Amino acid sequence: MQQFLALSVVAPNGTRIAQGVKTLEVCSWVPTELPLKDLLIVENQNFLINDDEEEGIAVALVDVASIHVWQNDEIEPACATSWSEGYFAWVLSNVRPLKQKLKVQAKRKIYQVALDFP
Repeated sequence: MQQFLALSVVAPNGTRIAQGVKTLEVCSWVPTELPLKDLLIVENQNFLINDDEEEGIAVALVDVASIHVWQNDEIEPACATSWSEGYFAWVLSNVRPLKQKLKVQAKRKIYQVALDFP
């Protein structure tokens, strides 16, 4: 089993990240440490408001080397429908889609996932 840090995103954004279409993830918070290497992207169906968990699908591994204040000209790379002040853009790089989609828990913020890659 391998341990990964994971970030859950609402569908279809995990798929967009895995395809390289979405190059910025927009969050209202920043992680305590950077860079984040081999961050597991988990796609789930609902925006997670509480600390509840739901089932998600691991879709890709990415690196996050930098985070900046989200700018109003970054709607397209974030695959957003509109812009709002007060958010942070996580720059996603080294995107590696997973060949096999694996069911894992989806949680808020950054969390640990143990995966057994075949």
